Amino acid sequence: MTAVRTAMRSHVGKVRQVNEDCAWIGRTGNGLVAAVVADGMGGHKAGEVASGMAVESLKLSLSAWREDIAAAGSADKLRELIASANAAVYEAASGDERYSNMGTTVVVALLDDSRGLIGHIGDSRIYRLREGELAQLTDDHTLVNELAKSGQLSPEEAAHHPRRNVLTRALGTDKEVEADVRLIDWRPGDRLLLCSDGLSNLVEADTIAETMAGPEDDPEQTVDRLIALALLAGGDDNVTVALVVYDSDGDVSGGGAA
Repeated sequence: MTAVRTAMRSHVGKVRQVNEDCAWIGRTGNGLVAAVVADGMGGHKAGEVASGMAVESLKLSLSAWREDIAAAGSADKLRELIASANAAVYEAASGDERYSNMGTTVVVALLDDSRGLIGHIGDSRIYRLREGELAQLTDDHTLVNELAKSGQLSPEEAAHHPRRNVLTRALGTDKEVEADVRLIDWRPGDRLLLCSDGLSNLVEADTIAETMAGPEDDPEQTVDRLIALALLAGGDDNVTVALVVYDSDGDVSGGGAA
C-alpha cells in the first residue's frame, strides 16, 4: 500500500455561475508529491483563465522537478517557477483587454518522506493536521490580515470584515510578484490540506480539523465532507480542496501517480 493517499474536489458553489478555481495533484520527475490550488479573479471568465493558466504552468514545471527540496537553492527554484506562472498570466492579461487585470491566488506544496516545500501568493491556504491539531502554514496576503497583524483589528473583526477578500498580493496582476516559500516538516500520520477561501471563509478551523481527523480515514470522503460543509454554510464562493494523507507505513518518494 502506498504511503500517500490524495483527493481533490472543486465545486462552483451556490451563487457563482463560473468556477474560477483550479487545482492539480501529481508527482514530480523524481517522485515527490506535488499539489497546487489557485483561485482566480476577474470579469468575463478571466478568473477562470488566470487560475487555469497558473495551474497548467506549475503542473508542467513541477512535473519536471528533480531537486531535493531541502537542497540549497530549492526554495529559490520554487519561487522562479511561481514567477514563471505569474509572467504567463500577466502577459496574457496585458495582451487581451478581455483579461485586463485578471489574476489568481496560488498555493503549492512539494512533499518527500520527511519535509515539504510550500509556496503561496494571496489568501488560499495550506493547513497541516498533526495529532488532531490544525496549523495554518500560510499567511493571508490580504489588507484585513495586515490590519490584524498590526493590531488595528481583532481576530474576530478580521474574520467578519466586509473587505476581508481584498488582496495585497496576487499572481498575474503585476509584472513581478514575490511568493512566500518555506520548508516544513512532514511526518507519517500528517495530513496536508490546500484550499481556496471558499472553504476557509465559511468553515471554522475547528470544524475543518474535526473533519480532517474523521474516523472514516478516507481522503475522498473527507474532501466531500469539506465541500458539503462549505455549501451548508452558504456556498457563496467557489470552493476547492486538495488533501494529502501521509500513512504511517512507508515513504512518499518513489514512482507512481498520486
